[in-house]
Amino acid sequence: MKKIITFLLGLGVATSSYANATDASFEQYVEGLKKEARSDGISDRILTEAFENVKYVPRAVKADRNQPEKRLTLDEYIPRAVPQWKVKQAKALYKKYYSDLQRIGAKYSVQPRFIVALWGVESNFGKFTGSYNVIDALTTMAYDGRREKFFRSETMAALKILQEGHIQVADMKGSWAGAMGQCQFMPSSYIAYAADGNGDGRKDIWTSPDDVFASTANYLHKSGWDATHTWGRQVMLPKGFDRKLAGREEDKAKTLQEWSKLGITKYDGKPLPNLGKHDIKAWLIMPDDLGGRVYLIYNNYQVLMKWNRSYYFATAVTHLADAIKFDP
Repeated sequence: MKKIITFLLGLGVATSSYANATDASFEQYVEGLKKEARSDGISDRILTEAFENVKYVPRAVKADRNQPEKRLTLDEYIPRAVPQWKVKQAKALYKKYYSDLQRIGAKYSVQPRFIVALWGVESNFGKFTGSYNVIDALTTMAYDGRREKFFRSETMAALKILQEGHIQVADMKGSWAGAMGQCQFMPSSYIAYAADGNGDGRKDIWTSPDDVFASTANYLHKSGWDATHTWGRQVMLPKGFDRKLAGREEDKAKTLQEWSKLGITKYDGKPLPNLGKHDIKAWLIMPDDLGGRVYLIYNNYQVLMKWNRSYYFATAVTHLADAIKFDP
């Protein structure tokens, strides 16, 4: 699913020409990584285990450079990203793990349906997590140089995870970009947000559903999730609406009643809810411009955009979360 949208990973990070500038071989570059890691406190044992059989992976670079440029509309994308079979599976897994999801959701103040929806959209409930050795992938992408600073930093984070004993080198699998496990955390996100959901002392986002749920919920919680509200709603605009009012910037926020006074209604044409003194901030977004779907989004949608800076990704997650809640 990640292959569909060109900006899905959202890795718009300043790049360095380190490898090209020095004409270093891959082996020489690895030695430089090891030197930096030692200065950061990574042990020689971990460095030996991590880099003993490290290899350059051309297909990772190819995957990075050859992401499809075709852009789908949301009307085309949502049925592909959230087909009915995925909705059915999400509801079944929600029921299967209901008690664990309720426990973890309560601990982190996150509605469980969003945890399951992220699980489904990110990795198809753990089925598609990537088969790349993470150290190989990150080292390759750093050496390639297009986003060298970012991937070099992620390599250091991956080594720290290994040193802390959460996973073995051979089991540390992920995507071509180094996104790991069933929630597809980059190593830096793992360090910041991974959580032990079953009390065994480990943070295993590769094989433990409880740890995947807890890590996902912890990310959302620490990023500002508000469990008292949902994510937003699809809406209808009046004729002649000023598109300049749309946007996720803070100064574009208005209350629901302010949007209502501008002529915006629910998608079925009914008035927006009147929450009185409990009115909330909302932003208007038009991912496909005026000709496509239009949404009023709340704070929680903004949090999902921190997870992945793609309107399409965030909308797929909310669509699946709503299907878990509302579908018969």
